[in-house]
Amino acid sequence: MRYLHYSRRTEEAYVHWCRAFIRFHGIRHPAEMGGPEVEVYLSWLSNEREVAVSTHRQALSALLFLYGKVLGMSLPWMAEIGRPQVKRRLPVVLSQAEVLAVLDHLEGTHRLLAQVLYGTGMRITEALQLRVKDLDFDHGAVIVREGKGGKDRVVMLPQSLDQALRQQLNAARSIWMQDQEAGRSGVSMPDALER
Repeated sequence: MRYLHYSRRTEEAYVHWCRAFIRFHGIRHPAEMGGPEVEVYLSWLSNEREVAVSTHRQALSALLFLYGKVLGMSLPWMAEIGRPQVKRRLPVVLSQAEVLAVLDHLEGTHRLLAQVLYGTGMRITEALQLRVKDLDFDHGAVIVREGKGGKDRVVMLPQSLDQALRQQLNAARSIWMQDQEAGRSGVSMPDALER
């Protein structure tokens, strides 16, 4: 998966579903199983566990990857496996008053994170992975690095968050300085860069 540049989150999800599939069938090797076992497992997920359609598709994709890429088996029987259909529904969107009510119940860093998510439209993982270098106060922009699909993009930084983000940066710098004095590393780095 790493050779094919899958994200870590995808890798973790696929490993989870492959392990769950193997455990479901009494720890049998996947090469000893085939279409019927996959169909039984996916049916169980759908009917007994009542997982969401997106979860079901993720499990199916993991098993397709396992059989096709890892085990190198041809998958003519996969075309016959039923796939659940997404029911198109209108999204639930909070009104401005509802958003303010939610924000009023949050404090500190959690409130700032929620404000950043709401004000920029970033995904949670994108906001949690922000670095100091990604904030451009002069241009009112946030650089999102390696977002969904491994793509970079720029989003607008609301002026209303300017002061709170600067305060957060000062607080983070203070913690970083304490860590440096204590000899602790400051931030996790990608594997190769860390080495």
